[in-house]
Amino acid sequence: MTFAELGLSKKALSALAHAGFEAPTPIQAQAIPPALLGKDVIGAAATGTGKTLAFVLPMLERLFGKPGTRGLVLAPTRELALQIHEQIEKFRNGYHLRAGVVIGGVGMGPQIHAFQKGTEIIVATPGRLNDHLDSRTAKLDQIEILVLDEADRMLDMGFLPQLRRILKHVPHKRQSLLFSATMAGEVAEFARENLKEPVRIEVARSGTTSERATQQVFLIGQEEKTALLLALLEEDELSTLVFTRTKRRADRVAKDLLRAGHKVAVIHADRSQGQRKHALDSFKAGEARVLVATDIAARGIDVAEIGHVVNFDLPHVPEDYVHRIGRTARAEASGRASSFASPEEHDLLRGIEKFTRKLVERAAVPRENEAFKGEVKRRASIPKHPHQRHGSGQAPERRHAQGGSGRAPERRHAHGGSSGPAPERRHAQGGGGHSPPQKLGSWKPRRQR
Repeated sequence: MTFAELGLSKKALSALAHAGFEAPTPIQAQAIPPALLGKDVIGAAATGTGKTLAFVLPMLERLFGKPGTRGLVLAPTRELALQIHEQIEKFRNGYHLRAGVVIGGVGMGPQIHAFQKGTEIIVATPGRLNDHLDSRTAKLDQIEILVLDEADRMLDMGFLPQLRRILKHVPHKRQSLLFSATMAGEVAEFARENLKEPVRIEVARSGTTSERATQQVFLIGQEEKTALLLALLEEDELSTLVFTRTKRRADRVAKDLLRAGHKVAVIHADRSQGQRKHALDSFKAGEARVLVATDIAARGIDVAEIGHVVNFDLPHVPEDYVHRIGRTARAEASGRASSFASPEEHDLLRGIEKFTRKLVERAAVPRENEAFKGEVKRRASIPKHPHQRHGSGQAPERRHAQGGSGRAPERRHAHGGSSGPAPERRHAQGGGGHSPPQKLGSWKPRRQR
């Protein structure tokens, strides 16, 4: 099938040819025709199969010549919103339509201006759009097309109240397009409530991982994960995306990789928008071979040549595994996905295999690899002190993150223990005991919260 057979205009066909697109992907071939007719659409397809273009092209075609803010695209993360905006910018020439991005981490001024001048298409994250609704700086009463991209992720992230509020501000009579890589029960319920007689498209079964991605899992102790990662990085020169469960773990893994001489970038929620953009840009440009990220990036990275995805930590939600794996083997390419499963993560692994209805191949841990042995030896040489940070080791962090007793001694000191840094904390908090008297005039009333 060709794009010409989908009912697209000459403007769209010319833009596609100029961008190098030769034939539609399955989700594009099935979703574009009903979307062009104004029908509601539910599209389920594996990540990396072209969902973005499946709604961008119909939106541009249907809004051509209509002034005012008529199109709204909602995405769960800033990175995904920027990626969608980039696609719109690539194809909007000739349609005389403008597009704006409404996301957190940046000033609201330009976003307010975009609403005031009636920018035709707004790409937004739910949180920041609700900020504008609170400030009455967003006008959504002319919306004709509403797109919810990665809807399952938005619901997983707790955006349902924000989505419901946004829906109250858009016209009831509209076209709604909902796209997702997975179609769980909560997404299906949301679709039943907010879409009208939608055309249902499922290119791959819900929970299906990319068939072009070779998957393997290493059963390994938590303390050996960094050594295994260094060994895998030695096997080839592929660009590598490493997922960790926590922001703190991401920073520590990146530090270990830098120590080993790898070029690394980091992205997680504690990084500023500028830092996140710089990290993504350096990874896309090949300046950084490795990008270490939390799941904030799982659905916002559109890099065609990611050769290897590594799950340093298994995700708690099986659907996130599908999206992580979908970062490789994009656009008909092939790729590799490796997962590390420590003993306490074996239940998560079983949950992933049940969800995907597929066993992940067990791989042998390369313990004889020089990089592996070198890292294990380095860690063994680090002195262990009970009241000091454990270098870049993973075990203390894991116990703390899972609610165990890794940092319990510090908490006991804080509540009146006899050793460690507790007395200093009591002084800082205004406790009695051995605090020196305050100087006259140093007292200030507590600010009301």
